[in-house]
Amino acid sequence: MLLLTGEYQHVVDEKGRVLVSNKLRGQIDADEHGSNFYLVLGANGVLCLYPEKYFERIVLAIGPDAAAPDEAVAFERISFALTSKVELDAQGRLLLNERLRSRAGLKDQITLIGVRDHIELWNSENWEQYLSDHMAQYQKQMSQARQIVLQKRNEEL
Repeated sequence: MLLLTGEYQHVVDEKGRVLVSNKLRGQIDADEHGSNFYLVLGANGVLCLYPEKYFERIVLAIGPDAAAPDEAVAFERISFALTSKVELDAQGRLLLNERLRSRAGLKDQITLIGVRDHIELWNSENWEQYLSDHMAQYQKQMSQARQIVLQKRNEEL
């Protein structure tokens, strides 16, 4: 099971590289999920980094019956065009080309976050704004989830 967590702030260097920290990479079992990654422009224009074997399973799970034929063609065309198989260098850095950085709105200060099965790359200012905008909703959902777990535990006793 893949369960990526945490937030990590980094700077894009002069060559367009960003470090993917050991703490984040260490959460990925290379044997189970692969040692390379796919860089994908995901939902809401957020740049996502998926472990290769996990991403390949996602791609295979999306069948042609999932959408109308025209929508399926457009999805495949854009999805594969905006996806790149990437390797981290020996220091754990990821090269981000200028076009992709621009499409994702990434500047020099980047926050990488673990989101269950992938890593998201956010412009740090945008991430802080997202947290601010969604913190109350998160706290409510976390409280509800905790109550459900406690209730189930009490029922089992």
